[in-house]
Amino acid sequence: MNDKKPRRPVNVRRPEIREQVEKDVGRYSSELVDRIRANGNCLRMENLELYLADAFGFCDGVKRAIEIAYSACRLFPDKRIWLIGEIIHNPEVNAQLDALGMLHLPWNFKDPLYDALGEDDVVIMPAFGVPVPLRELLEERGVQLVDSTCGNVIKVWQRVRTYAAAGVTSVIHGKARHEESMATASQSRGKDGKGNYIVIYNEKEASLVADFICGKLDKATFMEHFSACVSPGFDPELHLQEIGLANQTTMLKSETARIQEMLRAAVVARDGSDARFHVFDTICDATQDRQDALFKLLEQDLDAMMIIGGYNSSNTTHLAQIAHSRVHTYFVKSADCLESVQRIRCYDFEAREETEQPLPAGAADMQRVLKVGITAGASCPANVIGQVIRRLAELRGCNLP
Repeated sequence: MNDKKPRRPVNVRRPEIREQVEKDVGRYSSELVDRIRANGNCLRMENLELYLADAFGFCDGVKRAIEIAYSACRLFPDKRIWLIGEIIHNPEVNAQLDALGMLHLPWNFKDPLYDALGEDDVVIMPAFGVPVPLRELLEERGVQLVDSTCGNVIKVWQRVRTYAAAGVTSVIHGKARHEESMATASQSRGKDGKGNYIVIYNEKEASLVADFICGKLDKATFMEHFSACVSPGFDPELHLQEIGLANQTTMLKSETARIQEMLRAAVVARDGSDARFHVFDTICDATQDRQDALFKLLEQDLDAMMIIGGYNSSNTTHLAQIAHSRVHTYFVKSADCLESVQRIRCYDFEAREETEQPLPAGAADMQRVLKVGITAGASCPANVIGQVIRRLAELRGCNLP
């Protein structure tokens, strides 16, 4: 154990390395994407029309996290620099950082790698944040911490800590094993570690919580389903008396709204009022903007949608879900997925595996104008979007203007 006072996270965004970092981050820009933006988010070619959503790609929190990661590499060239998991959920960005010599720590902080850390090590906390016990371990090891946690995630933490202080159980709409939700769940324990939480993934799970609150589901059945998604010692009979809703910041806003009303109605049915139900909108602005922009784009008469981003990106997956219900949708991680008109490798978010699909029927007809909408998750860089656009034009035999 390190008995020294924990070192405060260091600010690595220094003027002396700014020019170099700007060059590092500049690789993720795209002149082609900028040109299409300037043209009203539309690119018309002889047999292909492309429409970009009004909001897509990197958000401010992701940009900041990437700048911090590159800054750490430039500021500490002679130190071991570790990243917990991935800085963001995008293979292009993570591969570039790996090429700089970035080392990786697992989310399982009982891993032996943590035992070897010391004062000469630099550890970057990713944009999703880290669970409280993991941060405490790193402080005990005396490492130099670099914090890239997104400000929107921190706002959620502030909310669930408020719930804990008031004796309110946090109901977190998120993915129980997602890094952000794990970090938020740990924050909902509060300063004294006695706060409680339950993580629910979707409306189906919310209905189980609502059924228990209304007395329609027994405790044993409830705990059998949620045992891996609740705080230690969780007792639904005690800890669902007063609840407060929060979110993983990248969830579907529309689904969160339905869950909110479902749980509110259950509390009202039990108590006669919603006094013991609390809610605070913790979907981040960037996630909401990208979802809203996609809904607007889908009002057009499109033949297909291309959703671009990492397959393990929550906010990108939700964009794919929105589009999938309305138009032929391809969820691709890079231009390499567009192998031919007949073979597009894309992610099936329901089967959780990569599949192959052809372009829409009639796409082989080069005389026909194919209309394709394009958007990307908040962790997808513009250069990847530009590469997908170029490859799509190539498959249609178009010359980019």
